[in-house]
Amino acid sequence: MSDTAATPEKQPTIPFDTFTQMDLRVATITAAEAHPDADRLLKIQLDDGTPDGRQVCAGIKAWYDPEALVGTQVVIVANLEPRVIRGEKSEGMILACSSGDSVNVLRVDNPCDPGSKVS
Repeated sequence: MSDTAATPEKQPTIPFDTFTQMDLRVATITAAEAHPDADRLLKIQLDDGTPDGRQVCAGIKAWYDPEALVGTQVVIVANLEPRVIRGEKSEGMILACSSGDSVNVLRVDNPCDPGSKVS
């Protein structure tokens, strides 16, 4: 870490039971495309180990070519309440980190079965 790096803002602590309510899973990106009605979003199809998979909208368009994401395994919040974002259903969230001006999707190093629980 450089001397010029900003100190991350510390969030309040939460009870362990609150953390365990998050359902973090591995999912494989099966398709990705620009969201039809949003400049910063990608519409992403995921194999999350369920029969129908799921779709999420992610604000990563500036940092990722949609086609290059296909086949990538990512970590998702699987039990996030679904919502409609600019007319498209989003059924979870892909985890990513921000550093300076870049955003980096959290990826899985070695192949895992889609739907594998993250702990």
